[in-house]
Amino acid sequence: MTDKLMPGATGVLVLADGVILQGIGVGAAGEAVGEVCFNTAMSGYQEILTDPSYMAQIVTFTFPHIGNVGVNLEDIEEFGRGAETAARGAIFRDLPTEPANWRAQSGLDGWMKKRGLIGLAGVDTRALTRAIRENGMPHGVIAHAPDGQFDLEALTAKAKAWAGLIGLDLAKDATCLQPFVFEEGLWDWPAGYAKLKPAHGRKAPYEVVVVDYGVKRNILRALTSVGVRATVVPATTSAEDILARNPDGVLLSNGPGDPAATGLYAVPEIRKLIDSGTPLFGICLGHQMLALALGAQTTKMDQGHHGANHPVKDLTTGKVEIVSMNHGFTVDRDSLPEAVTETHVSLFDGTNAGIALKDRPVFSVQHHPEASPGPTDSLYLFERFADLMARA
Repeated sequence: MTDKLMPGATGVLVLADGVILQGIGVGAAGEAVGEVCFNTAMSGYQEILTDPSYMAQIVTFTFPHIGNVGVNLEDIEEFGRGAETAARGAIFRDLPTEPANWRAQSGLDGWMKKRGLIGLAGVDTRALTRAIRENGMPHGVIAHAPDGQFDLEALTAKAKAWAGLIGLDLAKDATCLQPFVFEEGLWDWPAGYAKLKPAHGRKAPYEVVVVDYGVKRNILRALTSVGVRATVVPATTSAEDILARNPDGVLLSNGPGDPAATGLYAVPEIRKLIDSGTPLFGICLGHQMLALALGAQTTKMDQGHHGANHPVKDLTTGKVEIVSMNHGFTVDRDSLPEAVTETHVSLFDGTNAGIALKDRPVFSVQHHPEASPGPTDSLYLFERFADLMARA
């Protein structure tokens, strides 16, 4: 059934409540179901679309000019498994522009086709963003059909039938299949990504085990840049196997899905890591599951935090930093136990953005310090982690 669409429409977003947004299809043909969110960042669209934390989500970009710097092989955040382990769809105000950047290796539209990522352009993204702010993140199906033929009733039924992210463990699908070592550092212009160097005053790098719930490459690069050799292990790796590697520290990575669902198998292992006294650092989903392991609770947010302009206050220093956030669940700050100190708070809505254990070398943050929208406001957190390992 396509009689509701205007002539020339080759893309649609069909929401579970029956609302249909139409426009021009971009990228791969096909359809994908997910939770529709919005991101307010003015740059970094490739990093956003390849971030495993966006798995099972359709991203609406509030910034209208997407595509102007093209895409390249260096700024991909996941490890080569495509849209199945990152964003399922993308919604744009205008058609992606042609690239005009010295690092561009291809245009966005062709890259999306190869990646299997479905896009929709020509949508009033301001109105869609306002609706999400007022009513929460809806379930929807994004579809692209070059011939303009859509079964709208079937797409609506599919959107209604999708169960959503609550209770959904996606880390098991986003994680690596076997351990690997990562030694690439942060971008150093004009040479590119730096090589691993030992931390200042050390002959050898710190050895850190990264538990991969859907880790971003730039988290690993930021670790390497403070003198860390990162060994990445699957999400289901036991605490015993992690500690058998004799790490100087353990990082709990970002990732997609409901932390309570992933926590069914991850939280007992995190508790063992805490009890071992090994320095522990959590980011995003890792932060949420660390909080669960310490006795706090997590809840689903109506619209989540997705953007690169979020002000967060470090309560330990009084400083405010501009951070990148990408999460639809949050730690209930009122549920934090006495042994936990709240270290960071969002200045947008007062939600928790960081914790530390009072008597152990354990801390975590909700935001993404490696994304650097500040651009270096939050990189001190990796230095803080290195300092804990130096004192351990």
